[in-house]
Amino acid sequence: MIKYGSDHMTELRFLSFDATMERRDDQWVDIVLRPTLDERTPVPDDLIQFTVYVICTVDGTVVQMIPQDEDCDCEYQLTFSEKEQVQAYIMQPQIQEAISRLTIPQ
Repeated sequence: MIKYGSDHMTELRFLSFDATMERRDDQWVDIVLRPTLDERTPVPDDLIQFTVYVICTVDGTVVQMIPQDEDCDCEYQLTFSEKEQVQAYIMQPQIQEAISRLTIPQ
């Protein structure tokens, strides 16, 4: 994770994710990931409830990944490696299938 305005960087290693998915409309799917981390790579001390908000198209293409703290944007951004881990999770066949099965909320 990289804190805005800082030259210090840490690399989080995600072991697994708990995902909540919701189809927003005909174009977008919102996914909130609650990661389980390798104990050797803890989140920064100033984060209370770290999640990753992922915006995808309805065909499962990742458009944006936003680190959040307590469901709000935070002062951090994901590193290239962290983004790769999230991308790999979203691209798993079972996750892609779950995205494709979502219906538009009524």
